[in-house]
Amino acid sequence: QVQLLQSGGGTVQAGGSLTLSCAAEDRKFSTYVMGWFRQAPGKEREFVAAIWWSGGGILYADSVKGRFTISRDNAKKIMWLQMNSLNREDTAVYYCAAGLLPRDARKIDEYAFWGQGTQVTISS
Repeated sequence: QVQLLQSGGGTVQAGGSLTLSCAAEDRKFSTYVMGWFRQAPGKEREFVAAIWWSGGGILYADSVKGRFTISRDNAKKIMWLQMNSLNREDTAVYYCAAGLLPRDARKIDEYAFWGQGTQVTISS
């Protein structure tokens, strides 16, 4: 069982930036593919970004490409999501997730462990 503890989030004005963190309490952190997902009110949870074991492989949803940056530090067992140029469509609860061997890192079912979620609200 992998515990993922999220921090960060909050309310920021449109055009602003936020950074989310996801800390893992598992010595095997480096063996997991890590991902970020988000769920807006009334919508399904959607893929945001994923990063492979050594950080050499990274995938972004088209909606955040060029604005968000995913990164990880395996020694510290932490993953981050740096979010810039935020707009109201980015308002959602953000979740971090860990998966061992996802066939498709964009799919929710490929991840076995999830963080508690953190609210991100973009105000105009």
